Amino acid sequence: MDIIVCVKQVPGTANVEVDPVTGVLKRDGHAGKLNPYDLFALEAAFRIRELSPEPEKVRIRTLSMGPGQAEASLLETVYMGADSAYLVSDRKFAGSDVQATSYTLSRAVMKTGPFDLIICGKQTTDGDTAQVGPELAEQLGIEHAANVTEAEPEEDGIRVTVNMDDVIMIQKMRYPCLITIDKDANTPRLPSYRRKLACGSGAVTVWTASDLDIDLKRCGLEGSPTRVEKIFPPESRCDREISEGSGDELAGELCSWLRERKFL
Repeated sequence: MDIIVCVKQVPGTANVEVDPVTGVLKRDGHAGKLNPYDLFALEAAFRIRELSPEPEKVRIRTLSMGPGQAEASLLETVYMGADSAYLVSDRKFAGSDVQATSYTLSRAVMKTGPFDLIICGKQTTDGDTAQVGPELAEQLGIEHAANVTEAEPEEDGIRVTVNMDDVIMIQKMRYPCLITIDKDANTPRLPSYRRKLACGSGAVTVWTASDLDIDLKRCGLEGSPTRVEKIFPPESRCDREISEGSGDELAGELCSWLRERKFL
């Protein structure tokens, strides 16, 4: 069984600059971290492997698209238990919207070889569209299920529990298929120091546009049908008031403060 987990490196801080011309985040040079939702997706892959009749035959690969610095996050997935990792990195992909991103990832998925299951995090903390996973499935022409909270392998497919807000749905899909994992679906494991020593730093394969069978007109800003009209960081305020006193005094002061500002 072959599982591909799509991950993304997101900014590790809220203080990220925005390109005034393209309206996209300036990711180069900023500290990054693995998208939190992708940690749940990766843990889901590990648990599917552990539940399989022959776990030693389950191969888990991670895939990401981003700048060169995203290699550090992919290495973390290997230290957690992934067998290998792939980074798609090229300036030609910069500024991609959901459609261009899913198209580029689909070309990379095809290059990695045969697969049975693709697992994505429900969404990313920088884009929050929750659309890349489903669009990737559409690009590949495979079934998909979103908002998955549980996933169990079966003989010829996978059985998933899907949170539909007002109803919980049990769905079975045949391979190949794609699922997106909701938050708090599991408890992600920590990277292994022993695996870090064993794997070293050469566990990530980096591909550029020239390595993929890809139509560059469908990539990057040129291949993005949507445009960001305006994007800006939230205004930060450091105003604070410190009060001291007994519980009753502080409660009365807080109520007065809220009434003055018409919150009560």
